[in-house]
Amino acid sequence: MVHPTIQDFTVIGVNHWDAPVEIREKFSLCSKGKVMMLEGARREGIKSIFVVSTCNRTEVFAQGATTRELIRLLTSYSNGNLDEFHKYGFEHEADRAVQHLFKVATGLDSQILGDLQIVKQVKEGYEYSASEGMISGEFHRLMQHVFRAHKRSRSETSLGQGAATVAYAAVQFAMRTFDNLTSKNILLVGTGKIGKVTCKNLVNLGASKLTLINRTRDKAEFVAGKFNLQVADMEHLPEQIADADLVIVATGATEPVIRPEHMQPSMENPKFKVMLDLSVPRNIDPNVATLDFVDVANMDMLGDVTDEAYKKREKEIPAVKNIINEELSGYILWLNEQRVVPTIKALTRKFETIRDDELNFFKNKISTGDYDKVENLTRRIVNKIAAYSIEHLRDHHNSDEVAEMVSEMFKLEAKNGHE
Repeated sequence: MVHPTIQDFTVIGVNHWDAPVEIREKFSLCSKGKVMMLEGARREGIKSIFVVSTCNRTEVFAQGATTRELIRLLTSYSNGNLDEFHKYGFEHEADRAVQHLFKVATGLDSQILGDLQIVKQVKEGYEYSASEGMISGEFHRLMQHVFRAHKRSRSETSLGQGAATVAYAAVQFAMRTFDNLTSKNILLVGTGKIGKVTCKNLVNLGASKLTLINRTRDKAEFVAGKFNLQVADMEHLPEQIADADLVIVATGATEPVIRPEHMQPSMENPKFKVMLDLSVPRNIDPNVATLDFVDVANMDMLGDVTDEAYKKREKEIPAVKNIINEELSGYILWLNEQRVVPTIKALTRKFETIRDDELNFFKNKISTGDYDKVENLTRRIVNKIAAYSIEHLRDHHNSDEVAEMVSEMFKLEAKNGHE
């Protein structure tokens, strides 16, 4: 029997470390793209796989698939091609792949160290694949250790303290340009997850002249109602841009929301403005940045903030790495022990079969009152005998010879697969 090992895990992808935003947006997958990619993986016989696609990364984690297969899938269902992947992408196998998954989920691999959002995005990708039956038992167990590492990194270290989100970094970027936001006209386009947090951060820093626009006006009104803010319709976007000192765009659109034609009123009466694009694919057409009165910043320009909260998080990196190593070691031990699980189950079945056969032989010779006592006594005896053999098997889980010896000794028939 072929037993699952750490060597079975792989990951490929593009992320903010090596791929600029114009490349990342090509490999970005919308919800439909993720669904189609999983369906393609299923057709190719890949049984355990999930995808994480955010503004800073598109990565594919799998068990029992080669990196070549994963690269082919990603380039088939995204707008990126093989040449671009080989130039900007990465691929890891075995323990390096699993280490990478731990680092991503804990925020160690994020552009914003200790990112508060990434673990939610990992969970979404994993849970969707699980709902589609595309996560193996070994992968389920691995994710338990991954999420426990994240939880421990927050409870046992200071990694989660301080604001560690893209939305916070965006507002800090704006503060470095304007010093204060109280008197500035601010336009926020998009009131999804990032938009909501950005809005709250802006208000907390004194922004009051803040207007919200969302393709669905009801959603913008809901957020605006919490902070007593203004709402505008999407059709008035050009005029709102012209009035704004700061424009922040964070939508899930796959095409630019702000295009050169939206800048016409601004060009008629130009004034300096900063425009932040928090979306991948980008929501501000790159041609907008050619206007000399506009500074456009995208995800690649945000970086982390060098404040005290960041410095505290940075000091916790070694402690988080120790937590990752502990959880990974625990998982590898469990994974190795699975080598002997079929033998343990076969041994338990064998002992129970012997016990049942003997009880049935004596059933008519024992009174009803005594039968329950004998049944309980034999179970206790069998369990104690089995316990020694099971302990020995687990202690020698790396040795196929021990499992084979036990199988031969008791003439076991271990069932294939996982039960």
